[in-house]
Amino acid sequence: MAATATQADLGPSPRPRLKPPHRGLLLVEGRAWIEFAGSVLARPILDSAPRGDGHPVLLLPGFLASDRSTAPIRSYLKRLGYDAHAWEMGQNLGGFYKKRHLLERRLDEIHAATGRKVSLIGWSLGGVYARYLSLARTEKVRSVITLGSPFAGDVRATNASKLYEMLSGERHQNTKPADLEALAGDLPVPNSSIYTKLDAIVNWRTCIAPDAPNAENIEVRLASHVGIGVNAAAWWAVADRLSQKDGQFAPFKKDGPFAIAYG
Repeated sequence: MAATATQADLGPSPRPRLKPPHRGLLLVEGRAWIEFAGSVLARPILDSAPRGDGHPVLLLPGFLASDRSTAPIRSYLKRLGYDAHAWEMGQNLGGFYKKRHLLERRLDEIHAATGRKVSLIGWSLGGVYARYLSLARTEKVRSVITLGSPFAGDVRATNASKLYEMLSGERHQNTKPADLEALAGDLPVPNSSIYTKLDAIVNWRTCIAPDAPNAENIEVRLASHVGIGVNAAAWWAVADRLSQKDGQFAPFKKDGPFAIAYG
């Protein structure tokens, strides 16, 4: 009788295919304006967050967005005492492989000008770029914070997949598996993934960082993909994470004025 092949003989099981978020959620992404208005109204509370130490922070916008989208959070971080920088590359039309040398050059410029390690904040696709930079330029990166960024598991589980391929000219099947594994794996610097389970653009499971002593996942309830970068609770978490001393990491305490917003 022929022996039956075991899973060990066949190799590791393929990762389960994730689905994009239900398209019905797209109807409520417009609440981003409410999230932004909430941050404006909460300014006195937000400005009571821990003060910054002046170190540089580079903000990377999401797919189809530009520096205009990160202007509100850059203004907020400057009020807290950080040296916040725009990415200065116009609209983000994607292209992971095309953008890598440009991203490295921008980080190099800021590091050379300030003489200090740079914290990276990436919104959506910008967070994928941020994780890449922490691997490519580890000695110049202080920490990484991502906002609704799909870097883990099946990164095709997004409602923007086809548009991304059309505008960037890069197809998912041409992405090197080793690159995907590196982006989804442990990072050499402290990293925090801020996400929402009501994300209508990317499957929130693709935003989950693996367990590691220097990594964490922070859920912001009721936030949207388009609005998480202007969400008051997300801003508070960002400010708290940036206030940690260089080389130190302690998990985010889900307390304070926005405690109810954290999952």
